[in-house]
This record gives sequence, C-alpha cells and structure tokens, in this order.
Amino acid sequence: METIRISVENNVDSTELYSQAVDLLNEGEVVAFPTETVYGLGAVATNDQAVKKIFKAKGRPSDNPLIVHIGTIDEVSHYIEYIPENARKCMDAFWPGPLTIVMKAKDNILAPSVTAGLETVGLRMPSHPVALKLLQTLKKPVAAPSANRSGKPSPTKAQHVEEDLQGIIPLILDGGTTGIGLESTVLDVTVNPPVILRPGGVTKEMLEDVIGQVMQPNQEQQKLDSTPKAPGMKYTHYAPNAPVYLIESNKELVHKALIKLKNEGKKVALLAPVSYKELQSDFFFQIDHEGVQLYDALRSCDKTDASIILATATTVEGVGAAIMNRLEKAAGGKWFEAEYE
Repeated sequence: METIRISVENNVDSTELYSQAVDLLNEGEVVAFPTETVYGLGAVATNDQAVKKIFKAKGRPSDNPLIVHIGTIDEVSHYIEYIPENARKCMDAFWPGPLTIVMKAKDNILAPSVTAGLETVGLRMPSHPVALKLLQTLKKPVAAPSANRSGKPSPTKAQHVEEDLQGIIPLILDGGTTGIGLESTVLDVTVNPPVILRPGGVTKEMLEDVIGQVMQPNQEQQKLDSTPKAPGMKYTHYAPNAPVYLIESNKELVHKALIKLKNEGKKVALLAPVSYKELQSDFFFQIDHEGVQLYDALRSCDKTDASIILATATTVEGVGAAIMNRLEKAAGGKWFEAEYE
C-alpha cells in the first residue's frame, strides 16, 4: 500500500484535501490526523471492520478500548445512554480540548471493537482545527488511538507517523507538530467521585475547580484493575528501543550514574531539563515540565546508538502527573538505583 502524506494548512481552504480523507473513512479505511495532543489513527467508530484495521495497523491488542472523537457536543447523546451532570460541566469547561470523558455507552451503536467488551466508552472533542474540520465534515464519530505502532512512543509529528506506518495506512493529514504532545486526560464519570484513568493536559486541580473532588490513582493502584477502561492502563507504552531507567532529579546523582554507566562501557542518552546538559552524557534530549518534547525525545533516542536511556523524574503536581505517568510506562517502572546500586 502506498501511504500519501498531505499537508493541511489551517489558514488555507483545503476542502479537497479533507474530502479525500472523508472519502477514505466512509469507505472503511483508516486515516492519520493531528489533534492538539498527538496524531491519531482514525476509523469510523460505527464500522467494526474499519475499526479492526486500526488494531491491525498498530499491532495493538484488541482488548484495549479506543477513544471516540466527535466534532460537536450535540453528538454526545447519540452514543451515550445517560450524561451525568459532572460530564456536562466538564464538556462546558474543557471541550474542545484534551479531555476524554468515560460514560455508559448506548447499546448496539458503536462498533464492538471500540469498547473492547465494556459497557462504557471514552468520548472527546479535540480542539486542533484539522481534527475538528475533519470530524465536522465527516459528521460521524471517529475511533482513534495514537497513530504509531503499539508500544512505540506516540507521534507528535506527521514524520513520526510515516516512520511507523509507511506502507500500512493510505493517508496522513500533516498538520505540523502537535501542541500538547501528551495524550488526553481520561476521566471516568460513571463512579463517584470521578476517577482519572489517565492523567493528561487537563489536570486533577483543573477538574476539581469545576466539579469538586476527583480521584487520581497512583501507578500501583492502577495495576489493580483487571480490565482497562481506558487506553494505556494495561500495556507498556511509549518505549524506545534502548531500555529506559528513571532517576531522581538530582544533578549529583545523575552525574554519578553517568560515570558508572560509562565505566561499564555503556552509551547513555539523558532525558532531562536543559540545565542537565552540562553533565556531558553521550546524547542529551531536553524535556521540560510541560512534557511537550517528551515523545519526540524518546523517538530521537532510537536514532542514536545509546545502549541505555536515563530520564529524570518530574513532580507529580499538575501536568507533571501526566509526564511522570508516561515516563513510568516507558521505563516499565524501572529506576536506576534499584537496578545498579
């Protein structure tokens, strides 16, 4: 299969380009497109055969549910049995934007492959102008996980999608680099108080300002769920080729770690704030407290011959919880001290 990548300028009339994407989706194909978080790989969420192509393209386990993207708030009632007041308040405050809301799905509307056997579904209305234009032109719900091979870092550029899915999918809508660079927050409002299933750009503090108490389980508590209600809860994600180890954000400790690893003959890639660049790792990739460069940095590591990746831990306050969540998954929970002392 030939993969076509077309640039969609937000300030240019690209009706014909969107029509190409809409036609493919209506024909039961998959299309990659940018959102404000990461690039998504979309299929019409009511077409089970089309949705199965997402799993095949990604190499993704079929028991992992998909998020459904919609173009207007009015569409929610088409797919949701009951919309809780908490959900309405969150939609008013954060949609369009990087918040996925998990609610009870109507029976026999969405494709079975979307919900992975669950009674719930996560809906979101993205704010990226390309995603919104595509959804509002299509006028159908689109199931879309990140547009990468399963287990690899999520794509924040069309080039990343091309690297992973060239020859596997027919079309990539190139809308430039995504803004947030971390997947959406996933909030389950079927329980009281609501629970954050995956932290993201909409933080616990922001949610609590709107709806009151919100629970945010830590990494160990998340593992207690036998069945994931949201993407990213069951399988290791975001991992580059070289093993990743978390390390405390302490310059002296990182310096000692670099010396120890180099003495063992290892080439080290360091993911850390810019102030750590002076420590002279073999490869350095800056990540900031907003996490915008995280996935790009993880992918960049694959273009080096680093044999190990050290990533400094972040705070778990605000959006730091989302960054730390992704780093823990990339590292598979491994910390430098535990493995090397």
